[in-house]
Amino acid sequence: MVDASLFSMAALNAHPAANPDAVLSGDHWRISLITDALIRFEWSDSGRFVDSPTQMAFNRDFTAAHGDDAPRFTVVERDGWLEIDTPSLHISYNRKPFTKEGLYATVKGVATIDNTWHYGDEQLRNLGGTYRTLDWANGRIPVDDGVNSTDGWAVIDDSDSNIIIEADEVGGHANPFGTWVVPKPEPTTDLYLFGYGHRYREAVHDFIKLTGPTPLLPRFVLGNWWSRYHRYTETEYRELVGRFEAEGLPFTTAVIDMDWHLVDDVDPKYGSGWTGYTWNRDFFPDPERFLHWLHDHGMKTTLNVHPRDGVRAFEDAYTAMAEATGVDPETGEAVQFDLTDPTFMAAYFDRLHHPMEDEGVDFWWLDWQQGGVTRQRGLDPLWMLNHLHYLDSARGDAARSGEDDDPAQRMDARPLTFSRYAGPGSHRYPIGFSGDTVVTWESLKFQPEFTATASNIGYGWWSHDIGGHMFGYRDEELEARWYQLGTFSPINRLHSTDSPFNGKEPWNFHTEVRDAMDATLRLRHALIPYLYTMNWRAAREAEPLVQPLYWDYPEIRDAYKLTDEFLFGTELLVSPIVTPIDRDVQMAKADAWLPQGAWFDFFDGRHYVSKPVDGRRIEAWRGLDRMPVFAKAGAIVPLQELPEAGGADGGRAGLNSVANPEALRVLVFPGADGEFTMVEDDGAAESAVRTATTRFTWNIAGGTGAGSASFVIGAASGEAAGDPSAIPAERSWTVVFRGMKESAVTVSANGSAAVEAETVYDEETLSLIVEIPPTPTDETVTLTLTDGASVAENPTSADVFQVLKDAQMYYLTKEKAKAMVDDLGVAALPGLATLEDLHGVDESRYNDSHMPQSVIQALTEVLTRE
Repeated sequence: MVDASLFSMAALNAHPAANPDAVLSGDHWRISLITDALIRFEWSDSGRFVDSPTQMAFNRDFTAAHGDDAPRFTVVERDGWLEIDTPSLHISYNRKPFTKEGLYATVKGVATIDNTWHYGDEQLRNLGGTYRTLDWANGRIPVDDGVNSTDGWAVIDDSDSNIIIEADEVGGHANPFGTWVVPKPEPTTDLYLFGYGHRYREAVHDFIKLTGPTPLLPRFVLGNWWSRYHRYTETEYRELVGRFEAEGLPFTTAVIDMDWHLVDDVDPKYGSGWTGYTWNRDFFPDPERFLHWLHDHGMKTTLNVHPRDGVRAFEDAYTAMAEATGVDPETGEAVQFDLTDPTFMAAYFDRLHHPMEDEGVDFWWLDWQQGGVTRQRGLDPLWMLNHLHYLDSARGDAARSGEDDDPAQRMDARPLTFSRYAGPGSHRYPIGFSGDTVVTWESLKFQPEFTATASNIGYGWWSHDIGGHMFGYRDEELEARWYQLGTFSPINRLHSTDSPFNGKEPWNFHTEVRDAMDATLRLRHALIPYLYTMNWRAAREAEPLVQPLYWDYPEIRDAYKLTDEFLFGTELLVSPIVTPIDRDVQMAKADAWLPQGAWFDFFDGRHYVSKPVDGRRIEAWRGLDRMPVFAKAGAIVPLQELPEAGGADGGRAGLNSVANPEALRVLVFPGADGEFTMVEDDGAAESAVRTATTRFTWNIAGGTGAGSASFVIGAASGEAAGDPSAIPAERSWTVVFRGMKESAVTVSANGSAAVEAETVYDEETLSLIVEIPPTPTDETVTLTLTDGASVAENPTSADVFQVLKDAQMYYLTKEKAKAMVDDLGVAALPGLATLEDLHGVDESRYNDSHMPQSVIQALTEVLTRE
């Protein structure tokens, strides 16, 4: 049954009325100072204002909701005008109906000539938020506004929102949900001004305080997802999963598209088979058996639904639905899909979705594509679906056969849905499905920007069709680059159409591409400990995983210019490759901007020095095997170890396992001290979760090469520490000091007991690797590097040779270029372009020489890293 407590005001944690000490009002106007930079402006012809939660805004009193200090402000009345001054803004208002001339605010502390907002101003320099869908988009599209702007102000208009109220009845029908979404009693103007200047991160934090937190996601969603619009049978899907396991390719989520239900078998008298709730037993003879089998292999399952056409007489659940909604089943009349009727929606969950969840469906892919109209004025069906489905998915009464003996069968304790974006506040209902993308380089190029700017509206968990869904063309290099972007995306979900030429399985591609795909899929799964810690950061600190660079560097122009570069958590900067390989150099490039400081290639340890205060731009050239990912000096990135292949084992040691791992590999980068606290938990509902944290501390002893250095793995702490059902009692560790010179290493536990460890050095990745056998997780492990933590010298000569070796060019020119670089080093760069044969007196063609520009550019990166 629908659980009303999940939809209550308490569950929403709503504090919708503003702090009365921070409210100014007249007969028809009201100004609420939520913070000294976040202001709500209301106009009501009747003099009645909205103090209920809206579809967007849940909390307008940050003191009551979050314990914040009340906003500071002063008010002066002068010549009929109200002058409001705060540390962030000065507001002027003539206390009349809102006009451009009579209401304006000036943002303080931002050096721009357009830092004054007038009511009704167009937001010309808004940095963007996100958009409902990328359906049919082939490249860059406009996005809706976010809360950040280079002018220092942004406005969200909430005037047309519906409100959320407690209601025992709706439209004469009993309301089992307890709360419901209804139109405002009368039209009002309702605006929120974000006047944070260039304090972009703070603006997003307060937006999330206003609208509600980003929930803590279940761990499994951070692995790889397999999705395809294809008529799978149970046998075919089992074979597919078995092949993935044999190939050592981990997947944690099975996305079953619409053909799980009856489609072509629907009699045309009922319409199309687009909407359906009845399993196609020809494809899946025993759905429960199939879903349980997936769980045993470490995979959760989501089913695609298109609910628009309601429930028709051919459905197994028709009679139950008809009786529950007052339709005589003998008539065969369709039960209409009506999001505004709580009677229908209660039956929709209780009769359609909950039984299938009890069979083993873990969450729902709400593939709504049928417009924005319901029977209720201003209510977007997509928003209502997201709201109700997400809250309902927290139900605690799911009962699955065998779950007591087989924990893999249990429904995850955390709510989850998978649907398109439905406006500001949608971050409360993760995960976002960005729609059906076109398979082109243009689509790939826009996805990094689209993901990063979504953070400006707090929307951090986008899932894109990695590899592209439809149309377009076959380009194997494009697919490899898309897979690599997927690894460093919020959610990594491969997807494609049913075309026999468009399958995304890596074995459908040639060897070099396949190897790149395999490696990046395995890397994504290995990253789960890092990603899960960032999941906690998003939930507790309102910090999305993917962020635009200008959040950290708002006064540096280059931070705004390279729109496909982004921060990936606290430790990494990603510059994806979104253009094809240059034939001459056999590499592709990403235009990258490195902020001031030292940066290290995540994969091979080469270091880059960015000395200018404003950072530096580089061209980062990479082969098909990887893309540019940079770790900051002192970065610490925990990874989990993966078996080479796996079978039917979703447990801690299995290939698809998302349990807190028994073996961890920690990448540590030199150049600065560092700290990182890895967060794990017991997987319980967010309100009851117990955590275990492990703190890593990296001390390079005051400077590169200055005496000994130490890396400390702290004992696990927190409520879940010491509980072997939550984290292992023992763990083996592999600590990889990447980009660092060799050093002698000693390892001790709890400050005294010596630990036998193996140490090797990998010249290819400039990595000192320390293998530590299993040690208790309640003990502190200390690695002492007695020769210090010196940054390894970049192997410039070897890297120059590799660029020239792979280049498609004259051998003679390669030899001349290598000799010039060996003699002159970086000073050779101006002369490389002169390596052209001009055909003088000697007309022989044997001495032809040509130096491709792209090869010069790739050599420039190698020679100017420091």
